[in-house]
Amino acid sequence: MNQTGTKQQKSDAGATAVAMNLEVQVIPVSSVERSKEFYQRLGWRLDDDVAPTNNIRIVQFTPPGSGCSITFGKGITAAAPGSAVSALIVSDIKAAHEELVRRGVAVSETWHGAPFPPEARLPGPDPKRTSYGSYCAFSDPDGNAWLVQEVTTRHTGRA
Repeated sequence: MNQTGTKQQKSDAGATAVAMNLEVQVIPVSSVERSKEFYQRLGWRLDDDVAPTNNIRIVQFTPPGSGCSITFGKGITAAAPGSAVSALIVSDIKAAHEELVRRGVAVSETWHGAPFPPEARLPGPDPKRTSYGSYCAFSDPDGNAWLVQEVTTRHTGRA
């Protein structure tokens, strides 16, 4: 027991009692309509756009092939618009970069090395195209940041 009288449990990374699937990430935006247009331009699926009361509006989009969606709207988060940082996983960084450019998104050039900080980035995709090694990035109209990472072979235990 610890000082608060609760039992401490040992962490066992291999044992899981309940599956926990990340389904939705809330992102703060200043203009629902502007954000809706942006994510539609990305080619993401519009799942819902509801206003259950005058002070609430919930818009949900899902990226192609993703099991996780984003939600934004009015009256759903106190976070500052532009404060979210999220990641997208792609199987081909060059194709993803080309797709973003084709859709009119201001996307960074591709890089390899560390995703953070910017000073650690090396130009171009990883020469060996190793999994988890190549990136590009873009932001939505509010400045919510999206890191795009190439993953061709997942680490053991990842879906």
